[in-house]
Amino acid sequence: MEFEIWHIWIIVAVILFIVEIFTPAFLAACLAIGCVFAGLASFMEAGIEVQLLAFSVGTLISFFGVRPFILKYGHKKSGDLKTNVDALVGKIGRVTVTIDNAQDQGRIAIEGDDWKAVSENNEIINAGERVQIVKVDSTIVTVKLINKEN
Repeated sequence: MEFEIWHIWIIVAVILFIVEIFTPAFLAACLAIGCVFAGLASFMEAGIEVQLLAFSVGTLISFFGVRPFILKYGHKKSGDLKTNVDALVGKIGRVTVTIDNAQDQGRIAIEGDDWKAVSENNEIINAGERVQIVKVDSTIVTVKLINKEN
């Protein structure tokens, strides 16, 4: 089996598209699009200079034309998603051990997990009360009492 130059350009483009699967920046895909442009130029039997020009133009068009669109709409909500302990802020839990900052005691249960807790304004919160997490600092959550009317 004999390879022509355009085959090589397309193989490199496929490899770069596969690499793009593992990278989030859409840079390898820009180079892959440039390779497709060069492969088309080679298929039309253009010289190496024209192929390199087509590669450059294709890469620049995809980098400045397609990449901003993909980064804006393709990663639209990735920054808004809170994970791990950051997702705890705002959640409601129940006090399992009375929270007393002066005594350095207090624990809450939230979503099946047990956390050491301190009160936001140094008030004593009795066991059984419902609280809302306002801050997470390492393994200690800062909570505030939820009014019983809510």
